[in-house]
Amino acid sequence: MAATETTVQVVRAEAKWVRCSARKARVVLTHIRGRSVPEARTILAFTQRAAAKDIEKVLRSAVANAETNPLLHWNGDELIVKAAYADEGPTLKRWRPRARGRVNQILKRTCHITIELAQDPKAGETRKRRAAAPTKTEAPAPAQASDQQTAEKPKRSRAKKKEAVA
Repeated sequence: MAATETTVQVVRAEAKWVRCSARKARVVLTHIRGRSVPEARTILAFTQRAAAKDIEKVLRSAVANAETNPLLHWNGDELIVKAAYADEGPTLKRWRPRARGRVNQILKRTCHITIELAQDPKAGETRKRRAAAPTKTEAPAPAQASDQQTAEKPKRSRAKKKEAVA
């Protein structure tokens, strides 16, 4: 028996030659992978790493791509971060003179940040539940007599409870 594969539509955004090492960007990307877009934005807003600003820009670009795609018209708040990764880019090599004619090499690393968004399967279910849920204008069903008796039962105070126990 062959397994059937369902294709999941994905929208992606990529930032190339970002002046941050891929290792530092990966630390931040692990926090948002698999999260919803509003949750990922909140995490990035409160992350104190410098890479979070660049990653937040890529996330905003991916959401804009999903919302403006004429074939999809997805809502940005109902998306999840399906994949987020940082690949190494070219390294800029600089040299700095040292004492006695020696030279220090400085490596300025870059990375390519990619974020892929997909539609959250749970978001469709909540949208269906909201449509099927009764509105506030509908009157509740009349209560039965037994429900009214239990609701009107007087409650005893703490002092009376202590007297009853003693």
